Amino acid sequence: MDQYRCISTQQAAELIDQGASVVDIRDGQSYAARHINGSFNLSNDNLQDFMASADMEKPLIVCCYHGISSQSAAGFLVHQGFDEVYSLDGGFEAWQQSFPDRCEN
Repeated sequence: MDQYRCISTQQAAELIDQGASVVDIRDGQSYAARHINGSFNLSNDNLQDFMASADMEKPLIVCCYHGISSQSAAGFLVHQGFDEVYSLDGGFEAWQQSFPDRCEN
């Protein structure tokens, strides 16, 4: 994949069920309050550690608040060498509405 793709919450849920990873780029406080089950809070502070340990061949979904900032982050991650990167349309707000039972705090 040369670039990221924007996907719906339903498509994201299917990818997660198939083993995709999720990174949440919202601020730490918002992430701590509630986030997608099993997601990782990615920030500038832990980016290098994440890059060093990440499986670049595993599908990666990027989540933000509303699906805007995740697009820039997804593009960045593609350029860092990830094979399959997706931006979650509607961000965490859409996910929480679609799958409230698949959120944790």
